[in-house]
Amino acid sequence: YSTDFEVHRNWLAITHNLPLSQWYYEATSEWTLDYPPFFAWFEYALSHVAKYFDPKMLVIENLNYTSRATIFFQRFSVIFTDILFIYAVRECCRCVNGKRAAKDILEKPTFILAVLLLWNFGLLIVDHIHFQYNGFLFGLMLLSVARLCQKRYLEGALLFAVLLHFKHIYMYVAPAYGIYLLRSYCFTANNADGSLKWRSFSLLHVTLLGLIVCLVSALSLGPFIVLGQLPQVLSRLFPFKRGLCHAYWAPNFWALYNAMDKALTIFGLKCNFLDPTKIPKASMTGGLVQEFQHTVLPSVTPLATLICTFISILPSVFCLWFKPQGPRGFLQCLVLCALSSFMFGWHVHEKAILLAILPLSLLSVQRAKDAGIYLILTTTGHFSLFPLLFTSPELPVKILLMLLFTVYSFSSLKSLFRRERPLLNWLETIYLVQLVPLEIFCEIIFPLTPWKRHFPFVPLLLTSVYCALGVTYAWLKLYISVLTERISVRQKAE
Repeated sequence: YSTDFEVHRNWLAITHNLPLSQWYYEATSEWTLDYPPFFAWFEYALSHVAKYFDPKMLVIENLNYTSRATIFFQRFSVIFTDILFIYAVRECCRCVNGKRAAKDILEKPTFILAVLLLWNFGLLIVDHIHFQYNGFLFGLMLLSVARLCQKRYLEGALLFAVLLHFKHIYMYVAPAYGIYLLRSYCFTANNADGSLKWRSFSLLHVTLLGLIVCLVSALSLGPFIVLGQLPQVLSRLFPFKRGLCHAYWAPNFWALYNAMDKALTIFGLKCNFLDPTKIPKASMTGGLVQEFQHTVLPSVTPLATLICTFISILPSVFCLWFKPQGPRGFLQCLVLCALSSFMFGWHVHEKAILLAILPLSLLSVQRAKDAGIYLILTTTGHFSLFPLLFTSPELPVKILLMLLFTVYSFSSLKSLFRRERPLLNWLETIYLVQLVPLEIFCEIIFPLTPWKRHFPFVPLLLTSVYCALGVTYAWLKLYISVLTERISVRQKAE
């Protein structure tokens, strides 16, 4: 079973048995509570249902407890909470322009979008095979997106504020929400050229947004502030000592950076430029979550990743402020903020790619260029999740599910935009096709070679680095597309 079963079992036990003052101090298990307070209360609520399935799962000392009743409850709780995700998908489909001509319902943008979201391969394996509660959380995010698209700004702001106190990874996209709400809700009118009409600024609207943020934050963090435990909570939420990369490198810029450092190290040793006695063995490829130092390239600090992330999201935020273009501009900025944070963030998990893939689904059914970017990002990003399912029985399952979703994505979007240019060029197609021999090598050929004993991290390294190329390409292509679109709009206005 995935370690996340034990993670959430432990959190159920902590919140059920201990007083609030001990939630963020309990450390019997290595899987300490490191999610915001709203998620802790969510686990507390679940624990009162869990006791009717198997009370032993709620004993803190029962580490790695996995009875059938426990697993059944955890699986069932994920399925039940996905009701919110299904409702959010319905609301998002209502925001999509469904007027595009289609022969039948199967070719309508709203139907295609519903399938792309509800049948998303990444979300399916992460939640229902690997085990997490991402569907419930993404439901909150997509519902907040839908409310903003429907101009129900306060509802959207409230939902997103609540979401941040369920899981703080959504801070990645907070700049998109902040700028869009300020631009579209706090300024109630624009000039004829689309620029700001400063006299239309509404102090009341700003106050209402501020009240929502303050009240939600007070409800979440207030008890811990009163107890004097806020520093402890924050230290759990932001554990910078875990290192730049996860045990399996997320396919981002730092994976390429690490690979380059390894390559330069090998070259330096071959040419006697480096002293082998001063180089730590498997410092980045030992499969451990820890801090490490690069050998040749400068080592990366949390501050450096923060600066890189900040710089990388600035262009998208500026575009949203000066040329908002309504909900479409907001979605573009949201996806770019998610991707930029994924590319340059500190200790990014591979699962965080879903934070960009799911909202990009809304754009993919509206324009051919976005559909092409979506196909590259979703195929590469989903393939990068394969190492999460590493047992032999799971191999045919993940390949079949990935194949079904990918075939549907390509065929449905190709049919939707059949009167426009091809969604992918020949180089992009070749890149994606090469994922097949990569999977064959990593899953079938490499385990049969003697290299497996001495270099067990090689399949993960190859998967991470190759997928990082595709994710980086999709990020750059989307950025160029957004900037080009804004320049075109400006030229037409002039």
